[in-house]
Amino acid sequence: MQQFKNYINGEFTESKSGKSFKSVDPSTEKEFAEISLAEEYEVNSAVEAAHNAFCGEWSKIFPSKRANYLRAIGDQLKEKAELLGTIETKDTGKLFKETRFQANYIAEYYYYYAGLVDKIEGSTLPIDKEDMHVFTTRVPVGVVAAIIPWNSQMFLTAVKLAPALAMGNTIIIKASEIAPTPLLEFAKIIDKVGIPKGVVNIITGFADTCSKLLTSHPKINKIAFTGGVHTAKHIIRNSAENLSQISLELGGKSPVVVFKDARKNNAINGIMASIFGAGGQSCIAGSRLYLQEEIYDEYLEELKNRVEEIEIGDPLSTTTQLGPLATLNQLQNIEEKIRQTKELGGKIITGGNKVDKFKNGYYFEPTIIECANHNLPVAENELFGPVLSVMKFKDEENAIKLMNDNSFGLAAGIFTENNGIAMRVSKAVQAGIVFVNTYRLISPVAPFGGFKNSGYGRESGLEVMKDYSNTKTTWINTSTKEIDDPFVIR
Repeated sequence: MQQFKNYINGEFTESKSGKSFKSVDPSTEKEFAEISLAEEYEVNSAVEAAHNAFCGEWSKIFPSKRANYLRAIGDQLKEKAELLGTIETKDTGKLFKETRFQANYIAEYYYYYAGLVDKIEGSTLPIDKEDMHVFTTRVPVGVVAAIIPWNSQMFLTAVKLAPALAMGNTIIIKASEIAPTPLLEFAKIIDKVGIPKGVVNIITGFADTCSKLLTSHPKINKIAFTGGVHTAKHIIRNSAENLSQISLELGGKSPVVVFKDARKNNAINGIMASIFGAGGQSCIAGSRLYLQEEIYDEYLEELKNRVEEIEIGDPLSTTTQLGPLATLNQLQNIEEKIRQTKELGGKIITGGNKVDKFKNGYYFEPTIIECANHNLPVAENELFGPVLSVMKFKDEENAIKLMNDNSFGLAAGIFTENNGIAMRVSKAVQAGIVFVNTYRLISPVAPFGGFKNSGYGRESGLEVMKDYSNTKTTWINTSTKEIDDPFVIR
């Protein structure tokens, strides 16, 4: 049984209450790690440490030194990619070849923001007042609370931690209690690079105590949250206690539309990547597929054949293409939504059941369901699993209408060789990220976020630095004259 502790003020600490909880390997359903439970004392300690660090040594450090710390984190991610990948796979069931690759690639986010540290500039304003020199500067917001879900932990941490540190903030990272061990292992990297105590704190605990206390704490200045809509609403209510700034990256039910002129092999590969990559456990999963009527039967048959060839197995194996779901709750929810959909007329093309060849583990078959409309349970709800709902569309106007008929607006995919169609549909679709003839890509340079119930604010890219800073305006009177009588209008 591996042991993990919270990281607070530069120290790995046991819970003051002595309480802990266990983490389960979803491929075996066996407990493999014991984690110290963060409660009120740990939350308050982490916030105080971050607040003191922000007001103390960290605020005096030159930007170039902050950049050095960020580069050091990136270097350590590359060095520890195999270890971090193994731990994340064991705790979440994600494929090791993906978690290892991601730990390596995410280093680029820290390098990117290290390069931005000394590029954040203010402005001199052409003010309409005599003898006044007025300029703006960007200053850090203060103490950041970052709440990270269990999926894609290295990525979802990097897009918050890297810009927060680059801008000079301090941070408390709350790891999901579902699979916290990768981030608690990542805390060892933070410790090794020697960032001043209290600048980065990593804790984990249950939402009804740990997250609630953290997001309502009076010394929190910004909340960066990735997760579900229901939890986001609670966080917004909690933030009324501290009036903190908020950015929300929430769920998705992303549509993928394939026009009859699309390159077939490219479109099929894109569809497979969009929903069966990472087992569908991705916020941008392309779980709603719309095929133009003329190619519907041909594509559906090809997809069925491809899906039935997917190799399901141990996520640590390099030959496995689909591992288990992360939790039993996910599996049960998917089973229930499929049952409801079948009762309402949905037709299973392939899959639809728990994998029976494994005695243990939360394995679920990659599934395709033919739906007469997208108001069926599997087609309108985010399932976070390898379940694809397939529907027909008639023409461009019909495709746009169907794509936008959902409460989410995170991502969308378009496959066509007609540039006019690609431009018109990408402009019309209500989504924060649009992929044309490709899918499921990220980059530190490209903003990431959605519309509607998929949240607000952006992560990654240059503009996110504004979300981790405030604008300060400074007025300087350059005149030798005295200030005018305040009761005389100037």
